[in-house]
Amino acid sequence: MTRGAIIVGASSGIGEALARRLASDGYEIGLAARRTDRLIEIGEALPTKASVATMDVTEPDAAREAFFDLTRAMDRVELVVLSAGVGSINRDLEWEPERETIDVNVTGFTALATAAIEYFERGGIDSDHESSTAGRTRSPDSPIDGHLVGISSVAAGFGSPDSPAYNASKAFVSRYLEGLRHRQAATATDVTITTIEPGFVDTDMALGEDLFWVCSPETAAAQIHRAIESRRTRAHVTRRWRLIALLFWLLPESIARRLLS
Repeated sequence: MTRGAIIVGASSGIGEALARRLASDGYEIGLAARRTDRLIEIGEALPTKASVATMDVTEPDAAREAFFDLTRAMDRVELVVLSAGVGSINRDLEWEPERETIDVNVTGFTALATAAIEYFERGGIDSDHESSTAGRTRSPDSPIDGHLVGISSVAAGFGSPDSPAYNASKAFVSRYLEGLRHRQAATATDVTITTIEPGFVDTDMALGEDLFWVCSPETAAAQIHRAIESRRTRAHVTRRWRLIALLFWLLPESIARRLLS
């Protein structure tokens, strides 16, 4: 049976590159983002079946509905990747950029993470109690051995004077996924939860100047794909960013503050 993957935030960057990588591996792909025309263009270029859902994660209820609509359009969904995210340098603490960052990276992320877990645990039954696998052999009472992947950031490990909301929102993503792993360990379902913490990737999300250890979205996608296939709980992209994460975990806040100022 063909495996299916939904990628939220698939219109550019890591999400787009990962869609192409998973499709090359035989996955049926569900593409979700705000830019419908771009999703259609990406889907038409994939070597496997692709379905498209227009989704704005700043409208969480509508985003959840779009997610469940997408599951019904696909044969089988075993993998959900939440890659949608925003961030900006905002040392002046202007409210709108901070609000948008929280809306997308925290509220939108949580809305879809809970939707994915609900889908897996209900065995393809969405919040309206309609089978997303009608006519197929799976019992509606049988949970799906699914896999939820959340794209966080190395920035989750420290506060930033330039982008406080972004770093804090990624800390939320990492801790929320960790909480889901603890929760899954105490349930009868077999859902893998993977936290991906990239460093600098050559996308519009890369913040600041004089960036180092920058990788391409394709390199990031290849390493995320390996983490998915090995069902890892956590991975840094690229792997050398584990050193930075460890450094900031060990440093006293006063020293970290001087490094970041």
